[in-house]
Amino acid sequence: MEGRGPSIRMPPKITDPRKQAALEKLKNVKYVVAITSGKGGVGKSFIASNLALTLKTLGYEVGLMDIDFHGPSAPKMLGIRGQRLIALSGGIQPAQGPLGLKVMSLDFLLEDDDTPVIWRGPIKTTAIFQFITDVSWGNLDFLVIDMPPGTGDEAITVAQEIPKIDGVVFVTIPSEVSVLVVGRSIMFYKRLGKRPIGVVENMSAFYCPDTGKTYKVFGKGSGRILSEKYGIPLLAEIPLDPRISEANDEGRPYVLAYPETPVTKSFEGMARKIAEILKTPEGRSEEKTG
Repeated sequence: MEGRGPSIRMPPKITDPRKQAALEKLKNVKYVVAITSGKGGVGKSFIASNLALTLKTLGYEVGLMDIDFHGPSAPKMLGIRGQRLIALSGGIQPAQGPLGLKVMSLDFLLEDDDTPVIWRGPIKTTAIFQFITDVSWGNLDFLVIDMPPGTGDEAITVAQEIPKIDGVVFVTIPSEVSVLVVGRSIMFYKRLGKRPIGVVENMSAFYCPDTGKTYKVFGKGSGRILSEKYGIPLLAEIPLDPRISEANDEGRPYVLAYPETPVTKSFEGMARKIAEILKTPEGRSEEKTG
């Protein structure tokens, strides 16, 4: 189309016979939500882990599938590293996180902290399917997928081959660079027909525990810019609390350790918005071309 710049050629869609098995398994899951970003270092796994737990506090049955294979960190943040997975006749039993959160991550399968993951695309695709089809997830209201950053092999597999993705949440930070790369991620999923649920801006302001006040030190954040530019909801602006890093390192989920802070309240608001949005007709799953 004129005036829209060069077109982007997407990889060919390949029908994988494993899709049917995944579809059967996901029939027991009401909503599948991918948490992604265009770049690393924005706190995506922190958002995914604490969003999953917040949904649990609201009474939902939730699973967390960590497919950030080269940097699996959700188990560390949830305080469940070292759990051994058990294979029964019905499949692999996911690890049990706080509040009964069901968790699957490559971190549980690594020999030690120094074990590198040297995988190319086909192995990652196989692992993603196995995390769905070989794991006994049971009946879930939400399966939250912690994606790796960017739009590489894992993102293409999830967007093109996983038969049920109900929406995508995009994580950004107050940065012009983040606006650029997250914007590309939004367009990637739109062009592959996946519904953008909305954007969440992490580290949007500074929350001082000593005073109980939140200080806007970054000006207009990237979350609002992306929301306005791409016509998607702004789900939350999560303040930066200096205790977040400490909680992550100690394996104490922040939303459970500090339930009354503005950070946790922002997670609660985001979780409620996501649940409400997914109850409505899709409406905007593909990029409008007219």
